[in-house]
Parts: sequence; structure tokens; C-alpha cells
Amino acid sequence: MKSAKQRKPKSSSKKPAVGKKRTGFTAEEKAAMKERVRELKAGKGGGESEVLAKIAKLPPTDRALAQQVHALIKAHAPSLEPKTWYGMPAYAKDGKTICFFQDAHKFKSRYAMLGFSDKAMLDDGNMWPAYYALKQLTPAEEARIVALLKKALD
Repeated sequence: MKSAKQRKPKSSSKKPAVGKKRTGFTAEEKAAMKERVRELKAGKGGGESEVLAKIAKLPPTDRALAQQVHALIKAHAPSLEPKTWYGMPAYAKDGKTICFFQDAHKFKSRYAMLGFSDKAMLDDGNMWPAYYALKQLTPAEEARIVALLKKALD
């Protein structure tokens, strides 16, 4: 029998056994965290030029949605400052993120999302949505987003 010094330690870099879930962050989550660190080191999160650059890099379907969301926010909530947040287009008030656009490919989701932070104060009773799935924007969805933005800015 080998002594404790002679045994090789088990490597934690192995893939999890079949049927066991991997713990820790996914590659996409790690990339988002690294982007957030870069944003914090750079200052305010890039401003509108960086937001537009991020939107331009998105896959076509998500890019079209992000452009529509950006235009809605600029038109109906011009006081919100464009910035990036974890590498996503986001909009802030007094430096605090109010809402953000998460493309479907960011975390391998089925759809893009428009998310609102707790700073948006969309509280409605004991439970309310903070993320909205986006597949396309019709006038009905646009009106709903505008209403949410107005509530967030009140």
C-alpha cells in the first residue's frame, strides 16, 4: 500500500461523472464576469458608443431586438445613460443600472431578455417580474416597455 505522500492527489480538472452536475460557473458566466471587471476598471461602462458597438456584434435576430430596445429607451427615457453591464447593453440613472438587454446567445438561452434591476423599483405586491422574454417587438410590447420605463423613472 502506498503512503499518503506517494499517492497522487485527484485532479479537480476532470469532467464530472455521468449523471452528476458540474458545480461552478459556466464559461459564459466567467466571460461576463471578466467583462464586468474590465468595465469597472475602465470607469463608467463605456457609454453609448460602447453600447452601440456591443449591439453591432450581436447575432442578427438579437441585434434587431437590441436596436429596437435602444431606440425605445432613447426616445422614452432619455435621462437614462447608456452603458455596458457584464458586457450587455444597459441603461443607468445616477450611475445605477436600471435595465439591460441580454441577448439569447449570452448564456445560451432560447430568447433575448429585457431585465430590470431592483433600482427600477417595479415592485407590485409581493411578487413581480424583473425579466421579460423578447422574441419580437410589436407595438403592444413597445407600449409595455415604455410603461415599465416610466414606472422605473418615477
